[in-house]
Amino acid sequence: MKRGLVIGKFMPLHAGHIALIHFAASQCDELIVSMTYRPEDPIPGPLRFEWIREEFKDHPAIQPALSLDDFDDESATLGQRIPRWIAFLKKRFSPIDVVFSSEEYGVQLAESLGVPHISFDQGRKKFPISSTMILERSLTYWDFIAASARSYFVKKICFYGPESTGKSTLAKRMAAIYETEFVPEVSREFITSNNFTLEDIIRIGHAQTQRVLERSKVANKLLFCDTDLITTQIYCRHYLKKVPSVLFELEKKITYDRYFLFDTDVPWVADGLRDLSDRREEMFNVFKNELDKREITYELLRGDFSTREKKLAQEMNKYFD
Repeated sequence: MKRGLVIGKFMPLHAGHIALIHFAASQCDELIVSMTYRPEDPIPGPLRFEWIREEFKDHPAIQPALSLDDFDDESATLGQRIPRWIAFLKKRFSPIDVVFSSEEYGVQLAESLGVPHISFDQGRKKFPISSTMILERSLTYWDFIAASARSYFVKKICFYGPESTGKSTLAKRMAAIYETEFVPEVSREFITSNNFTLEDIIRIGHAQTQRVLERSKVANKLLFCDTDLITTQIYCRHYLKKVPSVLFELEKKITYDRYFLFDTDVPWVADGLRDLSDRREEMFNVFKNELDKREITYELLRGDFSTREKKLAQEMNKYFD
């Protein structure tokens, strides 16, 4: 039985890694994919490992393995580091029959293990990509990111502000322009009036959070969100005079890359649920203060819908410059 080895940080997993692993698996009976991580990594190790497991879950010969990197010294020379790698690999995975890599270190590693080395696309001609390139410009290199990892890199855009300021309309519109998904205000699926309970609002909070997580998995680079959990808290406080602690916990589960605060300088439109037409300025200040209190940076969006759409497009296009 021939046992191969691929090592890496996979930060993140990309098309070059995937091709290397499939190539290596075709050359042996069992392939160990050893991923190491450190607590200070910019992308958490267990999350990266889940991407690998998801990508190769239908390939039983490919065996991902996660290890804490408490043995390497990246400030040392390669010659000094290799013996540390060897000690770890022999203790964790021995025996290894062949090493596969796309990096120069692979040859020296294999020689030190006393096994052959098989190189794959070392010049990166087939897959001109690196993890560093993705970390610096993830949307530019979107097509190279592993499908299992893409949701992590989706830019979540929150449309935020008081009622009847165009958030829903523009969330749908921007999603259409950028051929992606949007997340509606799911409270409208649960209630038909402002006579709701704390239990209702808790269900809404969970559903809103879950909808963002679900749509992130299928979004194309950008995800436009019609509301957030701060908004849920604001209306809960306004109508019920208290906010259950679970809403603050749910707020922590989603981090938005951009906030756009919608001003009230557009006509108010009744829809059977809105009832704060005479308190628009007051509610605008409530929304603004919640962002300021959290020190969340935001862009104020003013003007008619055409002006707002143009401004949003300008800001979104910066991700692709």
